[in-house]
Amino acid sequence: MNNPVQWFEIATTDLERAKDFYAKVFNLQFQFIDMPDSKMYMFGEPGKVGSAGCLVQSSGSKPSPDGTVIYFSCEDVATEAGHIEEAGGKLLVPKTDIGEFGFFAQFIDTEGNRMGLHSNK
Repeated sequence: MNNPVQWFEIATTDLERAKDFYAKVFNLQFQFIDMPDSKMYMFGEPGKVGSAGCLVQSSGSKPSPDGTVIYFSCEDVATEAGHIEEAGGKLLVPKTDIGEFGFFAQFIDTEGNRMGLHSNK
């Protein structure tokens, strides 16, 4: 199945706090981008569909636990879920078996966004 996702932006109110959280949970490397109306920390591989996104702070974006949920792929959901609270987030749904589709968990990041984790084991 083809992955049509090209890019995503995770809203922040404190860009540095969000960067620290995602770096601790996922061991991500970031590239800072200063746009005229926003500041971003990009991660992933922008040249590959389905793999790049950013943390963004701008007047046009507002963190929310009520909207779209982005799921991060993991080797084992339990590993990243184990870092959520020590990094300042809140684990909402612990590692949960979803049968043939693997496992998932959900959390609230330091900015108030509801996010997800997914793994096959």
